[in-house]
Amino acid sequence: MSVLAQSVGFGLITASVLALAAVGLSLQFGVTNYINFAYGEFLTIGAYLAWTLSHSLHLNVYLSLVVATLIMGVFALLLNRLLLRPFTKKGVPLLFLLVVTFGLSLFLSNLTLAIWGPDFQSLDLPREVPHAFGPFLFTTSQLTIIGIAAVAMGALHILLTRTEIGKAMRAMSDSVDLAQISGIDTDRITSFTWLLSGCLAGLAGIVLAINITSFQPNFGGEFLFVIFAAVILGGVGSPYGAMLGALVIGLATEMSAVLINSAYKNDVAFALLILTLLLRPQGIIRMAGKAA
Repeated sequence: MSVLAQSVGFGLITASVLALAAVGLSLQFGVTNYINFAYGEFLTIGAYLAWTLSHSLHLNVYLSLVVATLIMGVFALLLNRLLLRPFTKKGVPLLFLLVVTFGLSLFLSNLTLAIWGPDFQSLDLPREVPHAFGPFLFTTSQLTIIGIAAVAMGALHILLTRTEIGKAMRAMSDSVDLAQISGIDTDRITSFTWLLSGCLAGLAGIVLAINITSFQPNFGGEFLFVIFAAVILGGVGSPYGAMLGALVIGLATEMSAVLINSAYKNDVAFALLILTLLLRPQGIIRMAGKAA
């Protein structure tokens, strides 16, 4: 029972990391209608920025987390404006944009390797203290990860349901043309979505680095498949579906380690992805609008 409880605890931590990343990707797709294959590199760069800020500028690791998250948001915004928006303005086929983001992924991956090198790095965290909650046992950093995800998801819910910009994002998800006719500044909303998506990606990369304790330049790209699995399982373009998909994938992968070799736990995510595509391709949550 204790082993199963521990696996559930690990699943909640994985789900927390995954929710941050999956929601960011789902929001970006919901508004732009194309997938950013460089998203995994956004996670990697976010983690390395936090590491650089804490080691070179000697900032507190959690202050580094905030600053790196904001930098990644601006970075994503600039990439959209300087690289991707010119293609969308020309109305190029979506396949072209997928190729562009895939090329961007390769470029950012090699740039990360050139700047920070291939060695493993780790964030300097405060001394870990175990905390028991019934059958569960969490360290301070693990509780911090869960707390960050809970606050971020709550703030996102308020943004989407209580603010004008959130409602505009949902309207664009339903129909860009109808949103434009209604007077919505679609360029501004798209830019804000990229900013938010970049922040969530950077934050997800940092908490993932905290969770796995050490990381190297390809760790974000390797996690991208699991992010895709959560997004597709929950319903592509639905942030609430992404949250639910992250919970299911997180629990399933970690609890499966009780029955199979933990090296194969990501294969469980792949199996769930295949089953979803075969049995319910619209995902668990079928929304009227992709980001509703």
